Amino acid sequence: MACFFRRRIAAQLGCTLQQPEDAFIPALAAVPVFKKQQSADFKLSIATLRMSGILPSSGDIQLQAESLAARVRFMTDDLKRDSVVEDVSAGRGVINFKVNRKLLVQKVLESFGKEEEGQFGLNSELLNTLTRGTTLVEYSSPNIAKKFHAGHLRSTIIGNFIANLKQCLGNNVIRMNYLGDWGMQFGLLGAGFAKFGCQEKLKQNPLQHLFEVYVEVNKDVEQNEEMMQAARAFFSQLEQHDSEAVSLWQQFREITVDEYQHVYKRLGVHFDIYSGESFHQQQAQQVVQKLQSQGLLKTSEKGTGVVDLSTAKDMSSVSTVLRSDGTTLYITRDLAAAIDRKEKYHFDEMIYVTDKSQAIHFQQLFHILLAMGHSWADRCEHVPFGLVRGMKTRRGEVVFLEDVLDEARARMLRNMNQSKTTKETVNPEDTAEKVGISALIVQDFRGPRESDYTFDWDRMLQAQGDTGVFLQYTHARLHSLIQRNEGVAAVLFDPSHLLEQTSVPVLQHLLRYDEVLYQSAKDLQPKHLVNFLLKLCHLIASAHRELPVKGSSQDVAQARLRLFSGARSVLANGMKILGITPVDQM
Repeated sequence: MACFFRRRIAAQLGCTLQQPEDAFIPALAAVPVFKKQQSADFKLSIATLRMSGILPSSGDIQLQAESLAARVRFMTDDLKRDSVVEDVSAGRGVINFKVNRKLLVQKVLESFGKEEEGQFGLNSELLNTLTRGTTLVEYSSPNIAKKFHAGHLRSTIIGNFIANLKQCLGNNVIRMNYLGDWGMQFGLLGAGFAKFGCQEKLKQNPLQHLFEVYVEVNKDVEQNEEMMQAARAFFSQLEQHDSEAVSLWQQFREITVDEYQHVYKRLGVHFDIYSGESFHQQQAQQVVQKLQSQGLLKTSEKGTGVVDLSTAKDMSSVSTVLRSDGTTLYITRDLAAAIDRKEKYHFDEMIYVTDKSQAIHFQQLFHILLAMGHSWADRCEHVPFGLVRGMKTRRGEVVFLEDVLDEARARMLRNMNQSKTTKETVNPEDTAEKVGISALIVQDFRGPRESDYTFDWDRMLQAQGDTGVFLQYTHARLHSLIQRNEGVAAVLFDPSHLLEQTSVPVLQHLLRYDEVLYQSAKDLQPKHLVNFLLKLCHLIASAHRELPVKGSSQDVAQARLRLFSGARSVLANGMKILGITPVDQM
């Protein structure tokens, strides 16, 4: 696999330049596959060697590449002891290494027999440079008493991807859903329920009824100052733990969590902890007291409690942490929550997954935590994402996630029924659900995370092209191939039967898997892994057409089956990191 070849090439370079071989590992990368046939497998960046001081930073970079390539080539020819590297050449600012083809086949594919399922590529020098520890990921975080809106889909699936990735790379991951279960919205809902609510309707269709109440009360507040006063009074009762107000709030919270868990189950998402703003009311007041004792709390002209964020300390930039009536705000509770989590879970890093409109909120949050003396705030990160445009169902604009999932399943089921290649499955609805959700995820993950994108049902559900349906179709096809040839599979295989123009690019592409995971861990962008898997599927499609297992001699069939089995394993594991459940039939 890649780490074996990287290590051997690095040893050669270390010998040539009289440097420790570990110094070359970060500069070596597997060459992306652009065509069916390519000669180089790894490339060494001269710019990286210059930045690290191994090569002089001045002079012509191309001449340096050619000179170093000649020295490495001479060393290889002179020693005649390294059967790993077949050819060394200079490219544009890089040195290219072509490895022994039989060894490439053998090392990449034998690792699937040696390692546990899902471990391919994880025992890598690159990945071992990543810091491991306890990672707390806060994601999804919808508001109580509202139906799960499609807008929360991005936070949920991006957060799930990050948690899966961190766990796969050896971190202890805590998955937290921090519910919006406190604040003035509950003042509105409580006052609104007293006027527009009905316990009978609440039992029959709980979230729909609460949604209707919330819409009505917001209309009423615009024309009725008394209703706004009633909302403030209800929230004040909540903050003072009035038993009736708390009982109604608890009812709203339990109803909503039950409903959310049903949606999460469909998405294949789970949480270790359901937390919420309400957990930190008293602690929020303690944070206010702490800010006051540290001299960080100021009073604005409006009578609100603020923290001065300006570098000149002239109140030109402030964050409001307390209303004039003494009640806390969202950021106050977020401060309390962060401090509480550090004390409880001793995290090494904490990641918040919310849309990019909250960027300023998190800048202020981390700034205040650092000002309070919590140096660990430097290890907190906001992972922002863009908005989805045009997400609507056939019924119209008001989009709840359940409606989107139902429509994805229905459309996928219809497509499967119309397709000539669809196999009979035990549970076609379940298959359609999983494939529909994978289509949603891949459409979302293909571009940069921070970018807005336009939702497109037809493009998303295409069986051909770069879609989640294509990933699932490829996996199901490989699974079927392996099942049909169970008697052919063998522990040993002859690498010389996999030197064709269509098999070598698959192996070259698999060499990049650890680099893709490494890049994903550095910038928390799912697009790297999605694009890697889509490319793998295209390469597999070519290999599947040109390398038949059935009708080949036993030796050839065994080797080809090992190639397809290894590719299926990487495809399945990559899909699982993305949050996609691979299907075996479709």
